Parts: sequence; structure tokens; C-alpha cells
Amino acid sequence: MTAANQKAGGALVVGVDVGGTFTDLFVLDEAKGTARIVKVPSTRGEEARGFMNGVARVADSAAAIATIVHGTTVGTNALLERKVAKTGILTTRGFRDVLEMRRRDRPQTWGLRGSFVPVVPRRLRREVDERVLADGSIHTPVDLAQVREEARALLAEGCEAICVFFINTYANPENERLAVAAVRELWPNAHVTSAAEVLPEIREFERCSTATLNAALQPVVGNYLERLESDLRGQGFSGELLVVQSNGGVMSRATAGELPVRTALSGPAAGVIACAEIARAAGFPNAITGDMGGTSFDVSLIANGEAALAAQTAIDFGMVIRSPMIQIETIGAGGGSIASVDASGMLQVGPESAGSVPGPACYGRGNLRPTVTDANVLLGRIAADRPLGGGLLAALDAGKAREAIETHVAKPLGLDVHAAAEAILTVANARMAGAIRLVSIERGHDPRRFAYMPFGGGGALHVCAMMREVGVAIGIVPRYPGVTSALGCVIADMRHDAVQTLNRPLDDLDVEALRQRVAELAEGCQQRLDSAGVRFEQVREVVALDMLYAGQTHTLPVPLAGAEALTREGIRGAFEAAYAVAFGRVLEGIGIRVMNLRYARIGVRPKFDLTVLAPEGEGSVAPLGTQRVFHQGRWHEAVRYARLALPVGARIEGPAILEQADTTVWLEPGLQAEVDAFGNLLVRLA
Repeated sequence: MTAANQKAGGALVVGVDVGGTFTDLFVLDEAKGTARIVKVPSTRGEEARGFMNGVARVADSAAAIATIVHGTTVGTNALLERKVAKTGILTTRGFRDVLEMRRRDRPQTWGLRGSFVPVVPRRLRREVDERVLADGSIHTPVDLAQVREEARALLAEGCEAICVFFINTYANPENERLAVAAVRELWPNAHVTSAAEVLPEIREFERCSTATLNAALQPVVGNYLERLESDLRGQGFSGELLVVQSNGGVMSRATAGELPVRTALSGPAAGVIACAEIARAAGFPNAITGDMGGTSFDVSLIANGEAALAAQTAIDFGMVIRSPMIQIETIGAGGGSIASVDASGMLQVGPESAGSVPGPACYGRGNLRPTVTDANVLLGRIAADRPLGGGLLAALDAGKAREAIETHVAKPLGLDVHAAAEAILTVANARMAGAIRLVSIERGHDPRRFAYMPFGGGGALHVCAMMREVGVAIGIVPRYPGVTSALGCVIADMRHDAVQTLNRPLDDLDVEALRQRVAELAEGCQQRLDSAGVRFEQVREVVALDMLYAGQTHTLPVPLAGAEALTREGIRGAFEAAYAVAFGRVLEGIGIRVMNLRYARIGVRPKFDLTVLAPEGEGSVAPLGTQRVFHQGRWHEAVRYARLALPVGARIEGPAILEQADTTVWLEPGLQAEVDAFGNLLVRLA
């Protein structure tokens, strides 16, 4: 980064994560070797304003900033709220309903009722004459006159963006390429998506869904990023604006505008990348992360220092994105999750959330229903007289928290109000522990061999509960849990992924042609790296094949040791080894099929020394006083500390409350925490 920073004229590298409640900034000063955080309230619906408010607090002039790396939820929120651009689809005659037919799944697996409204209504899905067969041969050339006619009709309907999706273009994109060129000649903006360019992979629904969502997001994300960059330039910023992808890498602003579908889950992915780096530095290559914000609890697993990647995800029912992204399991169990007693008398927590507006009852903004945050305030784990980070509120109203819990939980269940508050936390903790088991035990990992790393504004309040519930031996609370995703923006490498369907028996695979294809994908990915204008310490590549035995449906990802491993016997050996690890045996005498080639090119950005996060000087272990905390049915006198003032090596015994601007750590009785060389709190049994 240093060379790029000198070119830009600044020394600051800033990671920015825009959340629903706060906009978090992590500021690294490379010249001084220091780091600090900035936290400002988000502006819902005007995310750029909150972003610029935060940047204004970073330095006197944006000219001092060399690089800004942005983790954005604009695309994800637009999909969840269906606030995307009006989009049309041009497709092969007879295939206009692929988007709506999906995979014959249902909103509730065992339910008999449910509905699905596709992002693009049927009247905006237009058909043209063309046909490519599965072997890549062109059965019917594309009728370009029809293409132009239907494109003009979609413009007349008010479409801002268009997706061209033809059948079997993974095998031969020629018809689609000609159609896209014809559309771009008459389309009034750049929001034209080719499904073959976005995802040249077999399976029609996944390709159609991914490309359509990309088209629908182009005006939303593209315009947001253009406005943001324009505002930054107006403030004197002359460096690089980069955007975090859902695969944990970063890309240029231009690429993000072209492929906005890759920004889905951008913020949570950055947090996982930061956790992986922090855990590795602290000596724990295996870690489970838990990001607890205001609305959700996002869990991911890091094994051998690497975050697990999934080939696809569903942002919402029927909204499938097939693009490499960090595996993250999400449940509705955040600080704003609402607690209620259902008709059967059972206590429920979430998934409905009070969000940041109106927020928990203790915010005093009109919500009268209890939340997880209200329970933590009433039980003394959050001091009501402490201002919330970022200046959102000067204090919290414990009386309103008590009233909400008593009315909606304590009285219906016949409980004392404090027992009711603890019951809310017990249910929330059980749900979060279930999500941790989902990413660990259900995927063949023993959580006792992993460290647990909470982050987000609320994660550290529940670190001890998660250790108890799941059996994790050690908890790692990062130096700045509330801005971990912003830290991940600064840490993340630049990465570009590409895929190409092969669909060949291994015995018939043309290995030389495969090597040539790898070289072509490498060149394309390298061009995208070069376009960002960022210096890299090194460039790495990842080559993998999706493979299966003949007759099987689901593929197995098979990593290869670079392009030099692309021999028929090398591929066979790698597949059998991966299959044996996954299923405990290989299937002798059954043919092997190669479905997809996957390629990733990673530009490794210079890393900063994480010891810059460590406390400076001798620090202080002097307590700030005590605080009464209700825990497991009785009151305790918990000692309060200023967490960031604790020196390296300081050891704190529970019960204790450790306070900082972006979070609060609740250390239960019987546990202890020690500050390591990176400023992390290592939590263990006393």
C-alpha cells in the first residue's frame, strides 16, 4: 500500500462499514504506525451522508486519505426490501418463466402455503428467437431485429436496466454476445447485463437469477458509488476507492458498479476476514466468529486460518446468487430482537427486530416492546448512564426497559421482572448457540477445538454464555469488536473469481485446452486487479474443479495445487483424496466427471502489524467502580474497568464489566480475561 499511498498524497488507509445503526471507520495511519476508530450514526436511506460524516471526522482534509475500502450493505438491503431498479429480461423463446419456476422449492419446507413474487414481473420478461444446444452448437441464430424490438418495448415500459439471458450460453455465448451488443447500441445507459459474462456456468435458474439480480442492482449500487466517489473527490480525496466483495476480497469501484451482485453480504464478509487475521496472529488458526448487531447474529467458521467459501447463497427466498462468498449463517438474534410470549405461552426472541429506529424500548423513541438490549440494561450488564458509541444517545432509559419486559414477558409468564429479563437472554443465547453448532458440529467440526470470537456491538456481552453453551474453551474479544468489519476492509486482499463449465468425463478431458482456459481466466482476472491501481506484495492463484462421479447430482469442490497440477492423473488423485475426506471412501469402477473450472486471482495487499492495536504505555488496571449485575438468579457486584486502558498482560477476574466506546464485555463469575500482545481479551475458565 505504501507506494499507492505516496502516489495519492496521503498516509491514511480507512475502512468503512455502513451498518443499519452505525457507520464504523477504522483508520490506519501508515506514517505514524497508529490506528484509531470513528463511529457515527448511520443515515437510513442516505447511506452516503453517514459515510461522509464519518470521513469528515477522520482528517481535516480528505486529501490526507490514500485509500478507502468500503463494506457496503446497499445492495443487500435493496434486495431484501425489493427496492431495486425496474428491470427487463430478454431470453430464449419458451424460457421466460425460468426465474419464477426456480427449483420447485417452498418458503416453508413443510408448509402447504406460500407465495413468491419474482424481481422481474412476467410482462417484463420478453422472448426472442434463438437457440444454442447443450453441446454448444447453434441450432437457431439470434434474430437481432426481434432483440431490438423487445429492448425498445422494455424501454417504453420504463426499465432502467436489462438482463440478456439465453439458454446454454455457458457452452457457447455467441448468440448472447450478439444480442448484448445490439441492446447496448440503443440502451440509454450502461446497465446492460449479459448472463454469460456474469456466470458462464451450467444450471439455468442459478445463472438467470444471479444475472437478473446483478442487472437490478446496477443502477442502485452503481449510482450510490458514483455519488460517493464524486463527494469524496469534491472534498479533495485523490486516492483509490475500493469495495469489499462477499468472497472476502476487494474490488475497484468500477468493477463493483459493473458486478454489484458480488457486494451481497459485503460487510459481514469483511468482519470474518478481520477475525481470521486476528485469530491467526493470536495463535488460534481455528475460530468460530459471531457478529451480533442490532438485527441479526451472523456466524462463520475459520479452519486452518481460512474462511470457508460457499458457491452460492439465497439473500431471500427465491433470490439466489451463485457467486463465491464466505459461508455465513444468519439468524434474527441481535440487540434489537423483540421478545414476546406466543399463543402457546412460549417465550420467543426474534426474528422481528426494533432495529435502530425506533430501537429498543430503552432508547425512548416510541418502541414499547422488550428487546435483548433492554434485558441487558435491566440486568445491569449495560450501564444505562453510559452514552452509546458514536453519539447516538447520551443515556438509556432503564425504566422503559423494565416496563416493556414486565408488561410483555414477566406478567404473561408469571415471573419476576429480572427473571423474565434473564429468560429473554437464555432464549437468545440458545438460538445463537444453535447457529454456532450449525456451522461447526453439523459440518463435521468439533467446536471444542475452536476459539470463539464475538464482534459487532453486542457480541462481547454474550461471549461467556456462548462458551458455556457450546463448550468452546477460549473466547477472543478483539480490541475493537464494534468496528471489526471496518478493520476487515483494511486487511482484505483484492480478489477476483471466475468460473467456466466444462461438463466432460475425466477420461475425455482435453488437458491442454483446460490449461489454456486457466491461462485465459488468469489474464482476465489480472486485468481487473491491474485496473484498481493498487500495489500488491504478491499475486496468488487458486485453481479448483467441481467434480462428481457419473450419475451423481451434486459436485464436490476439488482444489488443485496450481496450473501445474492439471494432468489427468493429478486431477483424478486430487478428486479421490477430496472425496475420501468428505465421505470416508472412494467409489471404485465408476466414471468421474468434471463439471466446472473455478479460478481465483488474489492480489495480496501489504499487511500492517496488528500490534498497533495493542495498548500503549503501562496502562491502568484501576477499576472504575462496581456495578450490580443479575446473573443466574442472583445479584453480583461486578467490578467495572475501562477496557482500552488495560495494559498487555493484565488479568481480570469475573464478575466484571469492561467498557469501551463500541461495545461492553460481560465477564461472568468463574471466568477470567487476559490482554494479549495485540490488545485482544483472551477469555478462559478461571
